[in-house]
Amino acid sequence: MLIEKVILSEERNVTLTAYIQEVGGEFTYIDKRPAILVLPGGGYQMCSDREADPVALAYAKAGFQTFVLRYSVGANAAWPQPLEDYEQAMKLIRDNSEKWFLDPNRVAVIGFSAGGHLAGCAATMAKNKPNAAILGYAVVYGEDARKCNPTVPDVIAAVDRNTAPSFIFASRRDNVVPIRNTTLYTNACAMNDVAFESHIYAYGPHGFSTAEPSVQDPATDMCPRIGDWVEDSIAWLKENLGEFSTDGLRGPVYRFHMTDDGENFYSADCSLLYLLNQEQTKEIVSPVLNMIGQAFAAGAGVSVEDISAALGNLTLRDMLGQMHIPTSQIEEMDEKLKDLKKI
Repeated sequence: MLIEKVILSEERNVTLTAYIQEVGGEFTYIDKRPAILVLPGGGYQMCSDREADPVALAYAKAGFQTFVLRYSVGANAAWPQPLEDYEQAMKLIRDNSEKWFLDPNRVAVIGFSAGGHLAGCAATMAKNKPNAAILGYAVVYGEDARKCNPTVPDVIAAVDRNTAPSFIFASRRDNVVPIRNTTLYTNACAMNDVAFESHIYAYGPHGFSTAEPSVQDPATDMCPRIGDWVEDSIAWLKENLGEFSTDGLRGPVYRFHMTDDGENFYSADCSLLYLLNQEQTKEIVSPVLNMIGQAFAAGAGVSVEDISAALGNLTLRDMLGQMHIPTSQIEEMDEKLKDLKKI
């Protein structure tokens, strides 16, 4: 493993430490790796050692190229300086993808506490957004975040459909960052159709990091499963960024959005209700609604409007599959929809 330290700002003591693993050779089936950028917590007053290298090495063990950013803190933490440090680090990582043997389209970020706020800003408002974000007991609600840095923005308010897929974890009994930070972020993701996974453990302290005895006093009163977030987040990253295979890194195993309603094209993965409300697609999709009415509402006094209102976010593909329509016909309808120009 190559360990390289890059000074991003000597004046502000901003550094990026890279932990780079080999490819090829004994790793014959690996020509590039996914990567993750670690943002330690510390209330924007410091960068915690417990949430830096130990975290980076946990992901290195899973095959990631890992990086630790010690961003601007203390007197240098006025916004947007920390976010600009992140932007510089993420651009450097992606610009050096060949040198550091990584895929620039598979770079995640993980942040803890105030570092979680910075990771949340990266996921929602950065120019160089990560491909996935992990937020550990993150202080992302504006009112709470501004208690440690009065200049920072509200991450919750910035969540939209373009927010990076997020893995969120925390302890319900965190007495430093209220659990509402986690629940509000999770709810914002759900409301904006952002892919996420959330783990709230029953009890444990703030700042538990990987929860191993090497970083957290084993006498600490905390849920024995609280350290499971490490392996769970690695599994989640592999589902989102791809797993190693003999043919290179595989693609994601699931769609990031529940529907294609917010995309700049139509498809069979748009919700049926959405397609029924578009002039361009109504002619293609209306016969499907009639089929549904004949199959499920015949003689029951249920109107077409009642049926369409009950569909919710059920996609055209899902509905046709439930009706046992052949895959070839579904794909044919999908192509017809994609050929339409979205106004």
